[in-house]
Amino acid sequence: MPRMRRWKAPVTHARGNGTPFETVALLLQGGGALGAYQAGVYEALAERDIEPGWIAGISIGAINSAIIAGNAPEARVGQLRRFWEGVSGRSTAWAPWLATLGLSHLAVNPHLRGAINQMAAGQVLMQGAPGFFSPRLIPPFFQPDKTAEATSWYDTSHLHSTLESLVDFDRINARQTRFSVGAVNVRTGNFKYFDNAQCTIRPEHIIASGALPPGFPAVEVDGEYYWDGGLVSNTPLDWVLSSDSRLDTLVFQVDLWSARGHMPGDMAAVASRIKEIQYSSRTRAATDMFRERQELRNAFRKLAATMTPEQLASAEGKLLMEATDPARYNIVQMVYQSPNYEGDYKDYEFSRQTMEDHWRSGYEDAAHTLAQREVLELPTDPSGLAVYDFTSPGGGKS
Repeated sequence: MPRMRRWKAPVTHARGNGTPFETVALLLQGGGALGAYQAGVYEALAERDIEPGWIAGISIGAINSAIIAGNAPEARVGQLRRFWEGVSGRSTAWAPWLATLGLSHLAVNPHLRGAINQMAAGQVLMQGAPGFFSPRLIPPFFQPDKTAEATSWYDTSHLHSTLESLVDFDRINARQTRFSVGAVNVRTGNFKYFDNAQCTIRPEHIIASGALPPGFPAVEVDGEYYWDGGLVSNTPLDWVLSSDSRLDTLVFQVDLWSARGHMPGDMAAVASRIKEIQYSSRTRAATDMFRERQELRNAFRKLAATMTPEQLASAEGKLLMEATDPARYNIVQMVYQSPNYEGDYKDYEFSRQTMEDHWRSGYEDAAHTLAQREVLELPTDPSGLAVYDFTSPGGGKS
């Protein structure tokens, strides 16, 4: 990946972000309908006045990121709610009806819930999601070659107007908050970040980040065509950690797919587990590499104290000094833990009840995580890095 030019985040001290850190980064993974979990996480952060200085996302995470970055803080949760209630608008939450009939116990029956969710997912396959995507009336096989209609099952043109109604792109491009979304160049296969530090963000950048084939068509951006960034990397973690911002940074990484799981017992479970492995963020590998980098930086800082001015002024000394980032990092991961009734269709099951469940899970996980005092404390480890996950089984500091 080419080295980006250095860009200082607008928040250079702790004031205004609700934490002792100089800046906060919010990273949102891809995962379709599961993205309501991220909206719940953000609501919990907003209630505690934790203000991101950098928001980055992939796929559905790009849409959530745009809604957050493209609105004033007091309007963000409401705009997220508008989006998620809109795309789940073909159904209503059915749990209250069961309660009215005295049948609340059925809401927790995994077999019944699984059957209801599967029917809801089938409805989305046939009808799409309002304001997001709709099925093409003529199948791709009967469409002219080299057209969007011939290379995708669904039309996503509705998403353009949805984004324009929910997102103030002038606000994003004013760089009050740093903003990044990732996509894959169809022609070259290279991963690319659209970053407001480097380009003017438009709706097509967001739509490109979520253009998952073969469901959705590639999106043209400045003469090139792009697919969903999750095909290569489903999290912006590496992009943020490699930025060399030199700011003490609190990173919230909100994942929709768990890398850890169980041995599947049937073909449906196999399909679900494949998606989890394919789209999980590989956070442990990324953070282990970053920890090694931080330890090398710490070692050189100690060595630099013993070097002469001439040595520090040499080409080698300047190179090492440039690579030395004194910033400290907390990486706080929140991972959606899918209940056993959710199958491989969970990323396109846009029913209102499931949306509400995902949103509530995100809010509760974030509230539980933020209740752990060490999450909001600057790390004391010599490497300047601490990693936490209080949402996964046996989680904590790693």
